[in-house]
Amino acid sequence: MSRIGRQPIAVPAGVTVQVSESNLVTVKGPKGTLTQQVNPDIKVELKDGQLHLTRPSDDKNHRAMHGLYRALVHNMVVGVTDGFAKTLEMVGTGYHAEAKEGGKKLDIAIGFSHPVILDAPENITFETPNQTTMVIKGINKQQVGNLAADIRAIRPPEPYLGKGIKYQGEHILRKEGKAGKK
Repeated sequence: MSRIGRQPIAVPAGVTVQVSESNLVTVKGPKGTLTQQVNPDIKVELKDGQLHLTRPSDDKNHRAMHGLYRALVHNMVVGVTDGFAKTLEMVGTGYHAEAKEGGKKLDIAIGFSHPVILDAPENITFETPNQTTMVIKGINKQQVGNLAADIRAIRPPEPYLGKGIKYQGEHILRKEGKAGKK
C-alpha cells in the first residue's frame, strides 16, 4: 500500500466532512469551505473522527491516485483550519509592494515603466509586512502556490546581481560575471 495513502486523516473539532455518492468530498471549517472530486475507484470513509482512503487493487493507476487524493483531502482539512501562506521577497533598488483594499489588491513596483497591480482571487489575501516582503494567504494550497509562482514569474531573480522576486529562504545560484583586465 501507499505509505501516504494508508495514513488516516484526523478531522479536528469544528470541521465537518461530507462525502457524497459521487465521491465529492466537502470540507467545512472556520476559515471556509473546500470541495474535491475524488476518483470513483478510491473509497473515502469517515470513521471515529478520521478519514480513511482505500483503493480496490494494486494496479499502477490505483496506487498513484491513492496517495494523491489522500494528500489533496489532507490539504483541504489543514486549509480550512489553519490556512496556507507563501512569503515572497523583493531584492533591488526601488522595488516595493503594497497591499491595498484590505488585502484584495497588490501593487508592485518592480522596475517597469508602470506598476503591476494584481487582484486577489476568492479566498486569497495579500499582506505586506514591509515594503519588500509579500505574504499570500489562503485556504487552498494549490491556489496559494500558483499565485506565488505567478508573482515570482513577473521578475524572477537573476543570477548576476540577485535582483528580482524570490521565495523567502530561496537560495539563488550566483554567477561571477565578466572578469576585467589585469
